[in-house]
Amino acid sequence: MSAIAFWGAVELGLVYGFVALGVFLAFRVLDFPDLTVDGSFPLGAAVAAVAITSGWDPWLACLIAALAGAACGLVTAFLNVRFGILNLLASILTMIGLFSVILRVMGRPNMAVLNQETVITPFLDLGLPDHIVRPLVLAVLVLIAVVLLARFLGSDFGLAMRAAGANPRMARANGVNVGGQIYVGMALSNALTGLGGALFAQVSGFADVTSGVGTIVVGLASVIVGETLLRSRVMLVALLACVIGSVIYRVAVQLALSMDLFFLRASDLNLVTAVLVALALVLPKIRAGKAVAR
Repeated sequence: MSAIAFWGAVELGLVYGFVALGVFLAFRVLDFPDLTVDGSFPLGAAVAAVAITSGWDPWLACLIAALAGAACGLVTAFLNVRFGILNLLASILTMIGLFSVILRVMGRPNMAVLNQETVITPFLDLGLPDHIVRPLVLAVLVLIAVVLLARFLGSDFGLAMRAAGANPRMARANGVNVGGQIYVGMALSNALTGLGGALFAQVSGFADVTSGVGTIVVGLASVIVGETLLRSRVMLVALLACVIGSVIYRVAVQLALSMDLFFLRASDLNLVTAVLVALALVLPKIRAGKAVAR
C-alpha cells in the first residue's frame, strides 16, 4: 500500500469518524438501533454539494447539512416517540423516504464538487503535501467534535440522556423526560452523520444518492473496533476510541484491497467490509473467552 493510499484511507476514516460518533450516541448512549444514518449521510453530502456549487460558503454548507441530518433524526424520533413505532422500523421508514428526498435535493443521482471551494482549500497553502494537509484538517475537526460531545454527555442534560438510554423506566421515575431525550439524542446523532456526509462530499469531490449504502455497518464496525482496542469508562476516551476505530477500519479495508495475495479487487469492497465487521464482532467474544462452540 502506497503512502498516498494510506493517507487517503486515514482521511476517509476521519470523515467516517463523525458517523462513528453519531452511531455511538444512538446505539451506546440511547440504546436506539438507528438505520437513519444510511439516509442522513448522503443527504448531508447532497445538501453540501448543492450549497457549494451554488456559491455558498463551505462552512455554512456543513452547518446546513448538519441541520438536515438533525431533521432526519427528529423524524425517526417522532415516529417512535409520538406513534410508538418500533425504533428499528421507524428508522427504516425514514431511511427509505430519504432516498427520494436526496434525489429532489440534487435533481439527479449524483453531483460533482470538483474545483469548488471547500473547508480544506484555505489550508492547502501551508507548504505540506495535499494528502497530508487534508487528514490533518479533518483530524482537528473531529477532535473538536469529540471534545464538545464529551462535554455535552458529561453535563446534567447529557447524564440524563445516558440514564434514559441505560434504564428508561428508572429515568422516568426520577423525572427525566425520556421522549425528549430521544428527540435530542437522535437529532444530534444524525447531525454528526450529516456533517460527515458534507465533509465526504468535499474531500471526495462528489455527492451520490447511493453513498450512504452500508454507512450503519461502517459506523458499527468503527465503534466495535474502537471498543475492542481501547476499553474505558471515561466518555472522552470512549469517543476517541470510536474515531480511532474508524481510521483503523478504513486502513484495514485499504490494506486488504491492496494485497494481491488474496486476489482482491475494488469490486470486492462489500465482501471485505462484511468479513472485517464479522471479525470485529467475534474478536471481543474470543478475547473474553465467551465464544460458543456448536
